[in-house]
Amino acid sequence: MKKYLFIKFMFLSLMLSAQDQLKGVILETSSGQEMPLPGANVYWLDSSIGVITAADGTFAIPYKFSYNQLVVSYVGFKTDTITVNENRFVKHVLQTSDELDAVEITSRKQATQKSYLKATNTFTVTSDELLKAACCNLAESFETNPSIDVNFADAVTGTRQIKMLGLTSPYILIATENIPAIRGASQAYGLSFIPGTWVESIQITKGTGSVVNGFESIAGQINAELVKPETDDKLFVNLYGASSERLELNTHFNTQVSEKWSTGLYVHGNTHQEKHDVNNDGFLDMPLYNQINLMNRWQYTNPEKGFVSFINLKYLNDEKQAGQVDFNPDTDKGTTNFWGSEINSERFEATTKLGYVNPEIPYQTLGLQLAFSHHNQDSYFGLNLYDIEHNSFYSNLIYNSIIGDSRHKIKTGLSFTYDHYDELVNTTNYERKENSIGGFFEYAFDNLDKLTMTAGVRVDQHNKLGFFVTPRFHLRYTPWEKSALRFSVGRGKRSANIFAENQNMFASSRQINILNSGGAIYGLDPEIAWNYGVSYLQGFNLFNRKADVTFDFYRTDFQNQVVVDWENPYEVNFYNLEGESYANSFQFEFNYNAFKHFDVRMAYKYYDIQTDYESGKLEKPLVPKHRLFANASYETEIKNNSQWKFDATYNWLSAQRFPSTDVSATAFQLADETPTVGTLNLQITKVFSPKFEVYLGGENVTNVRQDDPVVSADNPFGSNFDSNFVYGPIYGSMYYAGLRFRIK
Repeated sequence: MKKYLFIKFMFLSLMLSAQDQLKGVILETSSGQEMPLPGANVYWLDSSIGVITAADGTFAIPYKFSYNQLVVSYVGFKTDTITVNENRFVKHVLQTSDELDAVEITSRKQATQKSYLKATNTFTVTSDELLKAACCNLAESFETNPSIDVNFADAVTGTRQIKMLGLTSPYILIATENIPAIRGASQAYGLSFIPGTWVESIQITKGTGSVVNGFESIAGQINAELVKPETDDKLFVNLYGASSERLELNTHFNTQVSEKWSTGLYVHGNTHQEKHDVNNDGFLDMPLYNQINLMNRWQYTNPEKGFVSFINLKYLNDEKQAGQVDFNPDTDKGTTNFWGSEINSERFEATTKLGYVNPEIPYQTLGLQLAFSHHNQDSYFGLNLYDIEHNSFYSNLIYNSIIGDSRHKIKTGLSFTYDHYDELVNTTNYERKENSIGGFFEYAFDNLDKLTMTAGVRVDQHNKLGFFVTPRFHLRYTPWEKSALRFSVGRGKRSANIFAENQNMFASSRQINILNSGGAIYGLDPEIAWNYGVSYLQGFNLFNRKADVTFDFYRTDFQNQVVVDWENPYEVNFYNLEGESYANSFQFEFNYNAFKHFDVRMAYKYYDIQTDYESGKLEKPLVPKHRLFANASYETEIKNNSQWKFDATYNWLSAQRFPSTDVSATAFQLADETPTVGTLNLQITKVFSPKFEVYLGGENVTNVRQDDPVVSADNPFGSNFDSNFVYGPIYGSMYYAGLRFRIK
């Protein structure tokens, strides 16, 4: 009897376990026949539950009724998402990545997508997120993102500056399609040189990124994927107009030239010619400008041979005028009649990417990236002159493969960079050439169950920085369902372009000093920093609706830093770090789908950034210790191809430390800290059809304004003039409207 009960118990256990397992087989097509695909990744969407297919392509994965989206991926193949409505045997054939048939994903796409499976703390900002704001250029595309801080660099040029982990953009590797793009001469204004409509998605990685992309990244990486001629609309038109009388036009023209070639012509133009002085200080609240930006993009696809390539040709002409309202460059340039500034930039870029997938062994790929750019900027700020010409060449050869199966992936390759800088700062010429050659190796382990790891190292020989090693490590561990605990550590090294990166200092009467000379670049040593990070992502259901929370903490420790010292109001000093400099960043984020089509995102961020200046250890100026962020978006149901979309974003910044003005005359001394700042942005979009939509929005609708952003505005050629004490909006409220028209 006992034996019979034991057998019955075992039989029922096996039956129950079988019912809790979804089984299937993953195949590939080879020479017209379906063959098993071993080592493929199979996992449930938005979970950490996954398995690897066996030698015969079969799999068995834990199953619950709440799981209904099964993702199948393999190196060299397209990733598919399968809708599973019941526990039935799954048979699926993966297509190689060079086959272009679309795979329909039936789940609702999130505007900002987070991964539970990647080793790096990377999230993707999709085009849906970008459309929540006017997003006229890349600098303005982070307004609805709590991880990136956006502020104005000064009160004159209207330049938007971004920060990540409390560090400015020079410490962030900013790339387009994984080719470094915003660096050197383009560091100050380059984000405004990439139109928002050209961007398909943005991948943001906190902490040091991959060694594949170079050694300069310290705080993180931002990669903008551009729209593709083969998948973009045949015709796209975006018209934009603002209450400030800013006008903008974006047009895309895409066509299929042949079976293998597609091309696109992308035209962007913006202009602002109306003078505004809301605070009556005699200075323009925003510059006058004109920009023409063109890109011709070619895409080649040859699935039989395994080739995919892109060729991009870009041309930009950007002209800005800033300063006093009565300034006329024809009569006042180089005089003390009125203070004014002109910044004229011309830029040409040519880039190409060539990818090869071995048709017989699809996990073996070879990629080549080549980029050349010529950047010329002629500018003056009052009586300060700054011109820069920068020629740059970048190349990167990348080989991908696996060791045994797709759980063990490797990347290796070689890179070469060349930069020639020619700068004129008032009457002093600075010219230098930088070149480096390096190699890298990266190993990734991924069992899609509990552990994902990426370990990389690169070695580089640089003519100015010498020989050095850059290690980086990322780890993801899943302690339980819908969770991701991540750790990262890495080293970055870079040469500081002190004039190009700090052009706002020219919009002042400060004396520029370079101290502690003796280094290889401007007499200064290279910047070296270690970045450490830990983050935790947890997804869960709250009142039967999806939600997730994220905690992350990052610390950047500088072994050496080129300190930019603003603590003397009559000087800006550059010198090598002597002592300690670090940046601590903590962020909490909560995302919740409160009800159907209504999403809420809230975040709190804390910064502790300290540097040993010559005058002692101080907090970094004009960085708020605390920041609160909230975003709410709602979309109505689509009826007769028509839909409404609503979006609101609120940002609150705590008090920020002003650089010291203790030695200034009493009339020009400022408080130790700024007031707090809170701004609200709103946008409404009406979609009339898949072809046509209009949008209406407002920035800073609560009309928060910094009344006196320019110190000594009535005497701009005096010793106290400074436009760098900016902590909030200058113009006040700004409203805009636009339309989008597309033909698929």
